[in-house]
Amino acid sequence: QTKVYKQDLAKSIHHARVLIRQRHISVGGQLVNVPSFNVRTSSEKHIDISADSPYGQGAPGRVAKKRAAAKAAAVDDDE
Repeated sequence: QTKVYKQDLAKSIHHARVLIRQRHISVGGQLVNVPSFNVRTSSEKHIDISADSPYGQGAPGRVAKKRAAAKAAAVDDDE
C-alpha cells in the first residue's frame, strides 16, 4: 500500500489500502487484493491500476451506469 501511495495512485495511505482491497490495483498484470503484498524492487515499475477497474478505463461502475441510464431516460422524455 505504501508503494501505491508513493506512486500517486492514491490520495492517502488509507485510500491505497481501500483500492487494493477492492481489487483496483495490479502488479505486472496480476490483480492484488492483499495490502501487505510484498513487491520486489524489479516489479515496482509494474504497479498500476487494473485494466478491469472503472478507474483504469474498465467497465463503468454502479454510479456511472445509473447516471447514464438517467441521462438516456431524460433524452427520451424530451423527444
